[in-house]
Amino acid sequence: MKILIDARLYGLENAGLGRYLVNLIDELANIDKKNRYVLLLRKKYFKELSVPENWEKVLVDFRHYSFIEQIRLPRIISKHKPSITHFPHFNVPVFFKGKYIVTIHDILMHKQKGRNTTTLSAPLYYLKKIGYHRVFRKAVCGSEKIIVPSNFVKKELIDYYGLEKSKITVTYEGVDTNIVSKGKKENIFKKYNISSPYFIYAGNAYPHKNLKRVVEAMVLLNEEVDKKVLFVMTSARNVFTKKLRETIKKAKADKYIKLLGFVPDHDLGVLFKHSTAFIFPSLSEGFGLPGMEAIRAGTLVLASDIPVFKEVYKDSVSYFNPFDFSSMTKAMKNTMAMSIKEREKRIAINQNYIKRYSWATMAKQTLKVYENSVSV
Repeated sequence: MKILIDARLYGLENAGLGRYLVNLIDELANIDKKNRYVLLLRKKYFKELSVPENWEKVLVDFRHYSFIEQIRLPRIISKHKPSITHFPHFNVPVFFKGKYIVTIHDILMHKQKGRNTTTLSAPLYYLKKIGYHRVFRKAVCGSEKIIVPSNFVKKELIDYYGLEKSKITVTYEGVDTNIVSKGKKENIFKKYNISSPYFIYAGNAYPHKNLKRVVEAMVLLNEEVDKKVLFVMTSARNVFTKKLRETIKKAKADKYIKLLGFVPDHDLGVLFKHSTAFIFPSLSEGFGLPGMEAIRAGTLVLASDIPVFKEVYKDSVSYFNPFDFSSMTKAMKNTMAMSIKEREKRIAINQNYIKRYSWATMAKQTLKVYENSVSV
């Protein structure tokens, strides 16, 4: 069997999608010496990534969501004649005619409506929205199989598109062991100019991440406690980060909030470990990987009371109402008031719980999907 994977989004700088690809490819390389693989990569990782003998790298240095992707990608894939192609994101070229499976991480853009969810002009926004829905429908309806990270996403796809349950496979994501760092707290604090106590968030600043309410919660928290408390956010900088800065300035919360930009895992693990808690305020997610990593690194997690988190995290996090910033503040204060003994006990229980999530298991399940798709 010859499996082609569109890995242009490979790399931790590409957030959850990049981390998914890094771990999928690493684990498949470990467990599958029989099948042949073709990886489509951008220039950086085409040069840097080492692969086993049964793997081939192909330089495809054009970005996703582009017009050129729609035209050239089908030709490139066809040239390699794969048994199955794996698109790890919904951006399947609409004219692609080969056999493929697709990973759908969420359907957030189906729910996000209005100009406040974009930085584009109105005509471009609506044109992009039409294109998105056409590409997405092609991705899910034309695929042999669909992989999703949670039953929540599976149900949403069935509700939106009337798909058969048997077409969709849930493969829960895993937790990176390298998020546990031996770096020294003092060095990391000095490097990023932060001090305890602080709450932390890692991820992008898109509107559904609900960071505006965290800003409001931090202002209220600092009004109600005796010492200054920080909110530390690590995120690749983009236009939505710029919008968040404007929100912070308007709320006069600059002194409480640190926007660090992209932080490598060996530093992030230290920041997680020494935080009071990781804040996960999203209004919707497909899985919620950063909270898992925070637990693995050794801190507590405060999360939105939403269905997908209830499915994935169960009782391993403390929940708050994501539409009420005072509910967030209350959860923060409760965590700050927790005794060291109770805190350590909860962290140990939570770390034991997340052992059920494994990248190796995810890769084995994905390989099974490849095999089943080819045999259809």
